Amino acid sequence: MNTNTVSLPAPLELDIDLTDEQFFQLCQNNRDLRFERTATGELIIMPPTGSETSDRNAELTYQLRAWSRQNQLGKSFDSSGGFKLPLGAERSPDASWVKMERWNALTQAEKERFAPLCPDFVVELMSPSDSIEKTRAKMREYMDNGARLGWLINRQQQQVEIYRPNRKVEILPSPKTLSGEDVLPGFVLDLAEIW
Repeated sequence: MNTNTVSLPAPLELDIDLTDEQFFQLCQNNRDLRFERTATGELIIMPPTGSETSDRNAELTYQLRAWSRQNQLGKSFDSSGGFKLPLGAERSPDASWVKMERWNALTQAEKERFAPLCPDFVVELMSPSDSIEKTRAKMREYMDNGARLGWLINRQQQQVEIYRPNRKVEILPSPKTLSGEDVLPGFVLDLAEIW
């Protein structure tokens, strides 16, 4: 019996040339993993999160969904929703929201695959294995692709980085709540269960 093991980085990043259809089928055939693809085609394979991070992400998604259902201004998405960003990357934020007019402008076929747009609002909730540099680069990528508001929630550091187009990143130490500002009017995220 061979007891040698190979340690792979998490997330695993591979340079594989896939068509959009091949990438979509890879995601559909491996639903227990999360896949993203950079604008240059690099495939990123992310293992499922730990239970604690999943619990926090469920709370985040729950609060966003409850607000969205109440006002019907747009559609909210959990971490398994994929988006084909205008500059080519395919990403799945931990939570996101798209204004209803933009969502309704998509065809049914576009809605069933990775929607070809960048969400208006995105959240990345860092897990212990996430790289802060790569997560910040992803947040900048969302802004470059048209996101209007983004939150990077770093539980280990107990801080939130707020991203807005053409503005310097705002860093909040241990906030109790976050405002959806004019992008998500009236939405206030209670961070008590997320910290």
